[in-house]
Amino acid sequence: MTTTFAQLGVPSRLADALAAQGITSPFPVQAATIPDGLAGRDVCGKAPTGSGKTFAFGLPILAKVEKAKRGRPRALVLAPTRELAEQIKKELAPLARNVGRHVFAVYGGVGYGGQISAMRKGVDVLVACPGRLEDLIEQGVVDLSDADLVVLDEADRMADMGFMPSVMRLLDQTSPVRQTLLFSATLDGDIAKLSKRYQTDPVRHEAASVETDELDAVHHFWLVDHHDRTRHTADLINEFGKSIVFTRTRRGADRLAKQLEKLGVRAVAMHGGRSQNQRQRALDAFSSGKARALIATDVAARGIHVDEVASVIHFDPAGDHKDYLHRSGRTARAGATGTVVTLVTHEQKRDVLKMQRDIDIDAPLARPDVTSLVDSGHRIGERRPNGPSPRSERSRSDRPNRDVAGKNRASKRQERHDRPVAGSQRVYVANLPWKTTDGDLHSMFSRYGIVEGAAVVTNRKTGRSKGFGFVEMAAKDAGEAIRALNGSSLDGRDLLVKVARPRN
Repeated sequence: MTTTFAQLGVPSRLADALAAQGITSPFPVQAATIPDGLAGRDVCGKAPTGSGKTFAFGLPILAKVEKAKRGRPRALVLAPTRELAEQIKKELAPLARNVGRHVFAVYGGVGYGGQISAMRKGVDVLVACPGRLEDLIEQGVVDLSDADLVVLDEADRMADMGFMPSVMRLLDQTSPVRQTLLFSATLDGDIAKLSKRYQTDPVRHEAASVETDELDAVHHFWLVDHHDRTRHTADLINEFGKSIVFTRTRRGADRLAKQLEKLGVRAVAMHGGRSQNQRQRALDAFSSGKARALIATDVAARGIHVDEVASVIHFDPAGDHKDYLHRSGRTARAGATGTVVTLVTHEQKRDVLKMQRDIDIDAPLARPDVTSLVDSGHRIGERRPNGPSPRSERSRSDRPNRDVAGKNRASKRQERHDRPVAGSQRVYVANLPWKTTDGDLHSMFSRYGIVEGAAVVTNRKTGRSKGFGFVEMAAKDAGEAIRALNGSSLDGRDLLVKVARPRN
């Protein structure tokens, strides 16, 4: 039986507001932590970005937070980046209105005027980046002594960015009698020390991490020549649609965005060298579908929160396995599926192979082939046939044979899509909105002739669309449909429509 937010103890006004957004079932991290948060317990949660932790801490805060005085917030949420702070505010603000509370975010890169004005009017839940918050405190605009609900979101990232001294100074200024909720991708080292110093008998929860196969992404590694990387990146974006591409440097991100534009791929760059307004415009263009690719650096990775990202492309391989996992976690979020492709030059082979071992991913360095990406790929912890033994202590015979099962499922799906129909043509349609159904495909193509079959390919775990599908119709009608529909827009997404390649 599915647990509901109401059963977790979430007040009806908040549960009803979530239901109005189509959110009725909590994610695992929410089901685990919300009851303790509502009960007033300190929580130490291990949870990656994309696991649903914003509501995990946001719902208890909104259920309990009292009305604030001017300049004296009652709840404080600390976040490492301005993008993440803004995203938290956007997710919580609509819910806050249902309980008569105000949420506001402060961060650097923008003027002080609007933030000072908001604080003087009164902010109940303040979402903040440490640096800007300390600036406002020094100016006498903010006083944290009433803040008795405190959240540290992505605490490990704040530690990585050197914010820990600032975080501790801020926590020392909050109410000594407070509830502290800490969420981090790791709970050791500096994070363990932080928990010991600022939390009281915390209850610990661990959500499925991006380091597990709960992340339903398939991984590919392409061995490429350095000068061909841009062309391959454009091919991948044209194949999958909404994609995030990671580069090592800011300069590289800007250069790649311009190169992709020349190849007809609308792309925007986002990194720490751009102003907040520039970064927000880039993120808005990508979220809305005006741009098909977002080119980002590692610094910006944790702040990117966009649903329905079809693929992540490592234009420059990640520096280590942790960066790889954080980057790759931008797709296959919260139960969705996704594809991750790493472009590897010959000089980078040794480092990438080491990273694969650290991740426990058994994937070859293959030749570039976009058509090979459909219904294929390698998952973390799974073995290729005749591949090496897993690092897990369980023997291969004790594990479910997911490779074979996956091939059988793929074979059955492909048999369905490849079954020949006399005089017909099979059409491949990509970059479909995630809510597209078989009926939508049928209606779209029926304007050009009789549709003999239409199917959107779905994820076997979630039942959600993978963003592509196949249509069977008379060859002449298929040609007309392809000419008319290729490059057309559906719910803000540019469709890729072409003749499907036959399978061997």
